Amino acid sequence: MRKLENSLKDFDFIQNETELSRAAELAFSRLSFTFSREHLENLIKAALSPEASENDRYVLSCMLKNAEVASKGIYPICQDTGIANIFGWKKGNFNLRNAYSEITEGVKKVYNERKLRFSTTVPESFYEEKDPKNNLPAQISIFDEGCSLAPEPSFVKDAPEDSVSFVFCAKGGGSSNKTTFIQGTKAFLTKEKFSALMKNELEHFGTSACPPYTIAIVAGGLSPEQNLLTLKLASMGAYDSMTYEPNDQGFRDKELEELTMKIASECGYGAQFGGSKFALSAVVIRLPRHGASCPVSFGVSCSAHRNLRAVLTKEGLYLEKTVSNPADLKGFETACSQHSTKQDSEICIESTGDMSAILDSLSESKPGQRVILNGKILVARDAAHARWQKLIDEGKPLPEYCTKYPVCYAGPARTPEGKIIGSFGPTTAGRMDSYAETLMSRKAALVTLAKGNRSKTWTESCKKYGAFYLGTPGGIAALIASQYITDQKILDYEDLGMEAVRLVEVKNLPCFIITNKNGEDFYERNF
Repeated sequence: MRKLENSLKDFDFIQNETELSRAAELAFSRLSFTFSREHLENLIKAALSPEASENDRYVLSCMLKNAEVASKGIYPICQDTGIANIFGWKKGNFNLRNAYSEITEGVKKVYNERKLRFSTTVPESFYEEKDPKNNLPAQISIFDEGCSLAPEPSFVKDAPEDSVSFVFCAKGGGSSNKTTFIQGTKAFLTKEKFSALMKNELEHFGTSACPPYTIAIVAGGLSPEQNLLTLKLASMGAYDSMTYEPNDQGFRDKELEELTMKIASECGYGAQFGGSKFALSAVVIRLPRHGASCPVSFGVSCSAHRNLRAVLTKEGLYLEKTVSNPADLKGFETACSQHSTKQDSEICIESTGDMSAILDSLSESKPGQRVILNGKILVARDAAHARWQKLIDEGKPLPEYCTKYPVCYAGPARTPEGKIIGSFGPTTAGRMDSYAETLMSRKAALVTLAKGNRSKTWTESCKKYGAFYLGTPGGIAALIASQYITDQKILDYEDLGMEAVRLVEVKNLPCFIITNKNGEDFYERNF
């Protein structure tokens, strides 16, 4: 019993809570609104670091304020409340006969009742899709005792008999999209070559998945599946207690983790807009492999690090603790003090439906300048852009609204009762880059708001058409919804759910110039 108490000291115990559906419901309810103490302390430490840039400190302070807003339980931490990922390990005699359906029931209930975003699409044919309006299916994997495809996390080994241990994760699309997999060979396994590979891959992560990141790297694996599952679990914190001692099951490498943090610090991206705080932590794992192959994978968990461990027993549920009031943490208020800091070079713009006036306001702007945006913006992302492209392909004009307002790529969480909008943050800009010529030539998308670096195609189109791309901090969706949005309505394509076209009114929304009308790009210029 003492071993159990020691291994689960960071868990709350809920007596008589023994149903799988309730375990899933309580876990996703907790992780969608609150962070672990360790993650918040890492953010505070980064914000207070003397090596942090001014922009690092500003973005990190916004993230901490976001955590404080989300902890009230109304606005989720991130607008992308993620695909529900559940990994479980059975120990002894625990009934899992209806595990999939029971866990699915819990996921469905919490996503509906807590107004979390429905992000899944399901195919109607190979090419056509629809929104199932329940965020299902969930990704559920449960392993019998001694049968895990990936190394077993240490907290699973310490769990009591007749139990099932879980890692619950709300995995957003942005961070999933950063996963890279290389089917390599032993040739990678020299210090020089692996270090060079790391540097190349890490610098290609870019900023579109909302750094600072938790970085995971896995080399080896008896199959691609083992490698990638280990990577996913590593990014979720499942192997934070894995040994550094070499063995035939899997171990961490301290030297390579330190190198990972050094590369991240020196790459220049920082916490999205230049600096040194590109990563909070790193996990590098070595696995056994087939002699003919050496799979290598790289992945991240974003700044919205939403992972939670749990152990379900016949007596009740052990649920990992999170912080219900971030402001109580040491250093929080000091770290947050940058949130309201004004820059001398800030540009204030008003969006009233006159695009030429907005372009004039931005005409002398330089990459990296902060912008304070007021007024109306259009909100549209992947599915809406595809609909606009279809209109163009059919020889039809774009809707008039396309040319009047800046376009923000976003898909908000569902609106809480009595509020204007759900958690609202930018999505990855690069996914819309293929529409550059099509839209800009028709005087649409001349000012866009999103996150992350963009392609040469977009940058060159900005120069050709006198357009601008503004970066909005990612990872602060609860803060934006609660403090910067004053009104919203759906304009078009309501059937697209969270991807419907909206007209949103903002007040003092912080942005940064990423690309100006001269084709000067912040990330290209600095990195």
